[in-house]
Amino acid sequence: MTGLEKIIKAIEADAQASIDGIFAEAKEEAEEILSLAKEEAEQDKVKIAEKPAFEVKAILSRAESSAKLLKRQMILDAKQQVINDVITKARYKLTSLSDTDYFDIILQIVKKHAHPQAGMIMFSQADIDRMPKKFDKSIDTAIKGIQNASLTISKENAAKLDGGFILVYGDIEENCSFEALFNDAREELQDKVNAFLFE
Repeated sequence: MTGLEKIIKAIEADAQASIDGIFAEAKEEAEEILSLAKEEAEQDKVKIAEKPAFEVKAILSRAESSAKLLKRQMILDAKQQVINDVITKARYKLTSLSDTDYFDIILQIVKKHAHPQAGMIMFSQADIDRMPKKFDKSIDTAIKGIQNASLTISKENAAKLDGGFILVYGDIEENCSFEALFNDAREELQDKVNAFLFE
């Protein structure tokens, strides 16, 4: 099982627990609102009773529609909250992987984003401190299929990142921090998490 598969399994378990709690809470709150709307309608019954039957029916129908709409909105908000929580947890799980799994994922990202030219790769000080020996050789191996690609690890200039790295090619910097990568893929991630959790 790869590091990414382990993350996905852990996220699935966390997400299911979050979903159950948030949905139960949202449903209970929506039911209370619907109940309150019905109570208000009952209290106004005397006033309403003086109105023609078709008006009474319209008032009750509007109150019920409004309560149902509010319930749907609350459930959508709860779903969005769960999706955002899952994405945030996934990002933080990456930074807490074992060194081996973490740097395996870093190599996959390097391979995907490396340019066909010489450049520099900047890590956070925390990543520099836990970097495997001869990691520069692992980077060379990862990008050997990209013509003219080479990356030198900058150990003097640490980047301020929560995980991931920055590629520097002259004046051009490509932010491959986990935060930037997750933000770039946010819509796609939301769709995938939604499909996985709710469909």
